[in-house]
Amino acid sequence: MSAIELNNVYFSYVLSETDIIKAVRGISLSIEEGSFVAIVGHNGSGKSTLAKLFNGLLVPDYGTVKVFGMDTKDAKNVFDVRKSVGMVFQNPDNQMVASIIEDDIAFGPENLGVEREEIIRRVDWALEKVGMLEHKKGTPFKLSGGQKQRLAIAGIIAMKPKVIVFDESTAMLDPQGRAEVMKVAHELNKEGMTVICITHYMEEALGADRLIVLNDGKIALDGTPKDVFSQYDKLKENRLQVPLATQVAIALDEAGIKVGTNIMEKDELVDKLCQLL
Repeated sequence: MSAIELNNVYFSYVLSETDIIKAVRGISLSIEEGSFVAIVGHNGSGKSTLAKLFNGLLVPDYGTVKVFGMDTKDAKNVFDVRKSVGMVFQNPDNQMVASIIEDDIAFGPENLGVEREEIIRRVDWALEKVGMLEHKKGTPFKLSGGQKQRLAIAGIIAMKPKVIVFDESTAMLDPQGRAEVMKVAHELNKEGMTVICITHYMEEALGADRLIVLNDGKIALDGTPKDVFSQYDKLKENRLQVPLATQVAIALDEAGIKVGTNIMEKDELVDKLCQLL
């Protein structure tokens, strides 16, 4: 079943009568329930606009966006659409609403009208899922960037969405913080949640089931990560690079050191290099 379906979607930002930014131009795609989809593209390619179209924060100028069959243009669907698709944004500080962590997590379910006892259960469950239960009584402002972003994820999943969208959620984090967030994303996906990861880190895209490359508001490439990353020339045309481990593997291959397939994650590359020693 399709979790999200776009049919010939267009969206523009109208800054003035003569200044119009065409952010999304004729995109059609279907995202299957339970899948892990990564979306990449250079700055201005339309990634974040697409993310906001997924949960009705923006509605298309033309075409349709459907979330579990619900048209996002239909006002009566707004609540259910946003309840179904949760979003984690780039800056974790902008997503906090309370000075105590458990209150922050409870905020979303409270606004959905969830009963108090169920809210208490959801707060503990969500914090445990992201490895933050021990911080329940603490303040979010003393957390690291990665911990804050995991807190933001907990706040979203406490509302029990079917889909979670990470809109460049690791962009402001250090490598450890990025790894923490991606670990949670993959764990949620293994438990059945549909995950859409919008990122400019190619390494994060390697772990997805499907990789979509955007350029100038259109889909430039769409396939498995290995299929997409094997198209080096097309990636260059779209101002993107292959993951770092792949760049190293290609360089080794050109130097006569064969490490097998060029499309790999860093751990796989390390293992292959160790085998050559």
